[in-house]
Amino acid sequence: MIFRNVPRSLLRLLGALFLCAALVGAVGCGGKTPAPAASASAGLTASAGAADPEGTGGPTAPGWAKGMAAVRAGELPRQAQDVIALIDKGGPYPYRQDGTVFGNFEKVLPKQKRGYYHEFTVRTPGERDRGARRIVTGQGGEFFYTDDHYETFKAVLR
Repeated sequence: MIFRNVPRSLLRLLGALFLCAALVGAVGCGGKTPAPAASASAGLTASAGAADPEGTGGPTAPGWAKGMAAVRAGELPRQAQDVIALIDKGGPYPYRQDGTVFGNFEKVLPKQKRGYYHEFTVRTPGERDRGARRIVTGQGGEFFYTDDHYETFKAVLR
């Protein structure tokens, strides 16, 4: 056989590359222009004038949050905007739990491997403890907001 003297690891690598190229070719034939990539450190953005196919007048969730409600970062409560600014700055965070892994046990967010999501407390005025509000970030630059302790999330458009 022609591949008898080729190491198996090289054959596996070539096979994987061929499979990836075939998948990219098949997906790329859909006729749609892919959305521009965003860096994880800069966060993801969405145009304030994004199309609203449902005619609700609200922002449209990006592909990574398909089927979720969306909210513009500037429309979040001031405390949530402050937390996003802290996240962008890299801290320091007021609560020791901030930045810890969010398990997504409720399975409300898109499924990802453990450690993909991290949570940050959004202070609730008048609450004696951490309250129910959180910002959850994804390693791909996604931001999500919940005000009901993980029951529901909104994709944050930045």
